[in-house]
Amino acid sequence: MKIEEVKSTTKTQRIASHSHVKGLGLDESGLAKQAASGLVGQENAREACGVIVELIKSKKMAGRAVLLAGPPGTGKTALALAIAQELGSKVPFCPMVGSEVYSTEIKKTEVLMENFRRAIGLRIKETKEVYEGEVTELTPCETENPMGGYGKTISHVIIGLKTAKGTKQLKLDPSIFESLQKERVEAGDVIYIEANSGAVKKLRGEINKVVNKYIDQGVAELVPGVLFVDEVHMLDIECFTYLHRALESSIAPIVIFASNRGNCVIRGTEDVTSPHGIPLDLLDRVMIIRTMLYSPQEMKQIIKIRAQTEGINISEEALNHLGEIGTKTTLRYSVQLLTPANLLAKINGKDSIEKEHVEEISELFYDAKSSAKILADQQDKYMK
Repeated sequence: MKIEEVKSTTKTQRIASHSHVKGLGLDESGLAKQAASGLVGQENAREACGVIVELIKSKKMAGRAVLLAGPPGTGKTALALAIAQELGSKVPFCPMVGSEVYSTEIKKTEVLMENFRRAIGLRIKETKEVYEGEVTELTPCETENPMGGYGKTISHVIIGLKTAKGTKQLKLDPSIFESLQKERVEAGDVIYIEANSGAVKKLRGEINKVVNKYIDQGVAELVPGVLFVDEVHMLDIECFTYLHRALESSIAPIVIFASNRGNCVIRGTEDVTSPHGIPLDLLDRVMIIRTMLYSPQEMKQIIKIRAQTEGINISEEALNHLGEIGTKTTLRYSVQLLTPANLLAKINGKDSIEKEHVEEISELFYDAKSSAKILADQQDKYMK
């Protein structure tokens, strides 16, 4: 009995907190547009990241580090992901969080080394011998079936290839004849045949420029990628010492740190305080990009982009109210209210979120500041 599983062709993808970020949103001259590619504001930081991207692409940035410093909810992680989007899929991008290094099984430096290696790509170039040209003849040659009987089998295929340099006749294995049939090769088609594997490819229209040069001869090439370490203040002094040495390696990737701390004690020390929780000797090596707090207008734009990404309709009045909430509390809190407010609107039979839905939801769910205030007022009622 044969059971086949029918798979759906529709892709289901969860909307993450940075799904709307598609790039840095810079113009041709490298200047940041006010709102583009899912990013709003932070023009100086985005332009600085654009310079970093150009340095990475021109391979002049390897072994250096960048620090994205700014208050919580100012788009540090979004900027790092935007850099990854700008670099494309060919440059390895490995994100990690500072607290990931602490494990009972593996040493801290081992975890860092593993992530360093993940952020280094290996591009292997293969030398292939290929026959390429326009098919002038295609003749299958038959012989008597060795198994007996009246049928005949194909012993080999004679194929004629013509190029600007001349013509050549090739005697091919019968297995290649099947590939020729699959590609529906006829006289007049331009094809190429790999000598080692016998793979046949039909070059439609005109000869592919890349194949025309064949495969570049050479060996493996190392591609330094990007290692993104979020919450870098969570690393301890041992990890920072290791990073100091690892950054000097010839094949080190570009390391992007992100921290939302001001002056704080370096983890693993008694009382050594340093900006962003990073030792001063390592801080000397990094290029620091600052992110600033968003204005109420920018917050509204971000909330609007998030609503569009999540497929939520929201009225202008509700959007203004969410912008006000974001200014008083945090951007994250106001964005988190979108989905519950949408659910409430649907329960009430409305297609879009109105101001009253946002007000009701903000009363149901507290933000961090309100919760801390209640905790301070009712401290005696809680366990210590």
